[in-house]
Amino acid sequence: MDAFILGIESSCDDTSAAVLCNHRLLSNVIAGQEVHAQYGGVVPELASRAHQQNIVPVVDAALKKAGIGAKDLNAVAFTRGPGLLGSLLVGVSFAKSFAYSLHLPLVEVDHLHGHILSHFIFREGCEQPHFPFLCLLVSGGHTQIVKVSSPSEMQVVGSTIDDAAGEAFDKAAKILGYPYPGGPVIDRLAQTGNPHAFTFSEAHVPGYDYSFSGLKTSFLYFMRDRLKDNPHFAEENAADLCASFQYAVCHSLMSKVIKAARDLKISEVAIAGGVSANSGLQQSLREAGEKYHWTIHIPTLSFSTDNAAMIAIAGYYKYLKGEFSDYNVVPYTRSEMR
Repeated sequence: MDAFILGIESSCDDTSAAVLCNHRLLSNVIAGQEVHAQYGGVVPELASRAHQQNIVPVVDAALKKAGIGAKDLNAVAFTRGPGLLGSLLVGVSFAKSFAYSLHLPLVEVDHLHGHILSHFIFREGCEQPHFPFLCLLVSGGHTQIVKVSSPSEMQVVGSTIDDAAGEAFDKAAKILGYPYPGGPVIDRLAQTGNPHAFTFSEAHVPGYDYSFSGLKTSFLYFMRDRLKDNPHFAEENAADLCASFQYAVCHSLMSKVIKAARDLKISEVAIAGGVSANSGLQQSLREAGEKYHWTIHIPTLSFSTDNAAMIAIAGYYKYLKGEFSDYNVVPYTRSEMR
């Protein structure tokens, strides 16, 4: 029997609602917030206010695009965390009231689980991962290697001990004077640059863990010294700087994934999260896949950034197991995934 799941995502600055019929996506509507660009990062108070304005029309648009009514739904899935508290409160409160008014089951979803399970949304011609597989989950706030044994059984085997890879990209972009979010700007410029033009220090952390604070500091000091000698150094070497920094980040990421896949004897590897859209990381994964004979999985752009489709698919698996939330559930700001 078909199950129609409404997903609601409001963990940061994108308000999103999606409707899923089993594994098939019927709609995925996202309202962004351009107001944050002028501040160089997300302003939590402004984000929560925008969510309040956007959530009703976004949910309405998702239902209309899916061609169903609210009474056709079987459950409401929502992001409980991690994320910005004010933003999460808007989505959690709306999901509770919406589900309560329709006597629907309420399903809480961890935002990071959603990113990983986005690979199970049906896409024509795309094979879903087989369990167990490794997933490199990398975004502005999180960098983790996760062993995924089932939709509900996930183990973090490696994580950053300080900054996330996406944060490193944005910090480097800020140093270079690029607008927020800076990661996509670096990616675009890097495509015409030489990744070996400059060398930046990479951390050597035991096991499968990461560290990107040293790389950020290395880049900062490098630029400081070069700009003293040549105030136009950044503009004259933009492509090579971006390509070299991107290479350092991607090399750090993939070296630990390769080690984990070898040690755990896993030959299926996926990437997920906002930084999974980075062309350098995707190419690094393809090259590793060919070298080590992996089956690799790369999400489409619409599923790599924050979206409600991933919340709906994670909610669908919980719905099948009858894992429902009660109405006194509250959001959390830090990940509970271990």
